[in-house]
Amino acid sequence: MTAPLAGDLLAIYDTLYAAFGHQNWWPAETAFETMIGAILTQSVSWANASCAIGNLEAAGLLDPEMLAGADTGDIARLIIPSRFYNQKAERIGEFAGIYIEEFQADPAVMAAMETDALRERLLDIRGFGKETVDSILLYACNKPVFVVDAYTRRIFSRYGFLPEKASYDRMQRLFADTLPPDVDLFNDYHAQIVRLGKTACRKSPLCDRCPIRVIGGSLRCAATLRQAPGSGADRLPGGR
Repeated sequence: MTAPLAGDLLAIYDTLYAAFGHQNWWPAETAFETMIGAILTQSVSWANASCAIGNLEAAGLLDPEMLAGADTGDIARLIIPSRFYNQKAERIGEFAGIYIEEFQADPAVMAAMETDALRERLLDIRGFGKETVDSILLYACNKPVFVVDAYTRRIFSRYGFLPEKASYDRMQRLFADTLPPDVDLFNDYHAQIVRLGKTACRKSPLCDRCPIRVIGGSLRCAATLRQAPGSGADRLPGGR
């Protein structure tokens, strides 16, 4: 762990926590619901994914055995709010079958598998990318795997921690190599990043709403500096 960098990242988290409170993420009744939610929220807002989950639950299909045996078309019709519903229906059906066959439909069996091996197995499933898999690992299996996304890239590139086009792996290493491997911290930190990205650090930033716009020390946001009269990005700290 790099102490100064860890201090900066933890200062950002602490400030977000003080502003927004604990995010209580992921909103699900069961680990399996979390897994299905991770598939449904691909390329769509959580509100849409949540609506699709509600439809599956109302139809009595939010169950691995039921989904594995269901017609793909029936699943697709229920998850229309999540967009790309035909593709996602196929992924859900395939995953439900794997969950039953390889993990006995038991999240504890899945969680007992070594983290890297489980990650590789899930990445082998058609349509499962790194963000989807890492969300399952962290939020359903309680593995200390930091989930990153477009909000992470936007926020932390503006602070100079990452290049604007940083890869998923580069973003993940920033946190995984710097912070202690704490499931609760990783869980809520990612949720705080999403909250900030939605409410303030948008593509067109609303800096007056941002609780971390000036934390102190050398931390400065490029978007905030650009909005300040007479300020420039050359005032950003270097070395990151």
